[in-house]
Amino acid sequence: MRYFGSILETIGETPLVRLGTRPIYLKLESFNPGLSVKDRIAVRMIAEAEKSGKLRPGGTIVECTSGNTGFSVAMVAAKRGYRCILTTKDKQAKEKVAAMRALGAEVVLCRSDVPAAHPESYQSVAKAIHARTPNSVLLNQYDNPINGEAHFESLGPEIWEQTEGKITTFVAAMGSCGTLCGAAAFLKSQNPKIKVVGVDGAGSILKKLHETGEIDPDEVRPYLTEGMGRDNRPGNYKPEVIDAVVKVGDYDGAMTARRLAREEGIFVGWTSGAATFAAMHLPLAPGDVAVVLCADHGSKYLSKIFDDEWMVKHGLLQAPDLPAHGHQDHVPHVKLFA
Repeated sequence: MRYFGSILETIGETPLVRLGTRPIYLKLESFNPGLSVKDRIAVRMIAEAEKSGKLRPGGTIVECTSGNTGFSVAMVAAKRGYRCILTTKDKQAKEKVAAMRALGAEVVLCRSDVPAAHPESYQSVAKAIHARTPNSVLLNQYDNPINGEAHFESLGPEIWEQTEGKITTFVAAMGSCGTLCGAAAFLKSQNPKIKVVGVDGAGSILKKLHETGEIDPDEVRPYLTEGMGRDNRPGNYKPEVIDAVVKVGDYDGAMTARRLAREEGIFVGWTSGAATFAAMHLPLAPGDVAVVLCADHGSKYLSKIFDDEWMVKHGLLQAPDLPAHGHQDHVPHVKLFA
């Protein structure tokens, strides 16, 4: 018999898939059991909390999340017998919230129109819940160094091995920054010439922060993309391992994810579309090997970017272009990935 002892043992060793004939390779983290890259950090952060004594039997795990980390944390908590309380923004796709609750987590919806320091933000609410809950631990993925360490120890080495050390460029969306910076730190330890490109949201401060070292509050504005961008500096942001940061808006990320599904049969989420869009616009040479981190699965966005009515409502599709029998993007449908 060949089997795993628990679902947690199936985390990692996700596939690398070439995108058409381009020198672009997608690291498909949707093959993790929790359908996202966040499985890697959830199991490590919880194990570290247990090891340190902060998390004891019968305890409660509290975390603030844009959905993926929450699902992964809830999965680990269910397996190990902990109560799990998650805070998330009210803009998150309903299927993400339903999935977290399906695993037994208590989910608290918080305002998405306030900065991180506001008492009603999902970060502040998580801290308040932790403070009033005995025998609880707040994982705090944004500032927890285990976040970056988990990717340094697993994601980075996997990419290096799968490309046989030939990787020249690494592209990933920036949220907590643990995925990008943790994997990048390992890759650059093997070859300092590897270029690392972070992908930021249209209403986020991270691009300007990287280029100037300053946070511009005027840059912060509402945007739709989930799991990408920040209005403050996360503790896992390590500028020394990032060579460039580019911004990708809601439309380009969403449309690229939709076209990956239709043209390649690759069903990934919104930030994956954004990171792929960014990679497609890099000046890559034939001998380059660009690896794009595709963070999660498209099923997490069925009520959003893969729903035509939602796309039309939010100005990402034009209603007159939608035929009665199906849907049509409001750009010429030229195959992107040949």
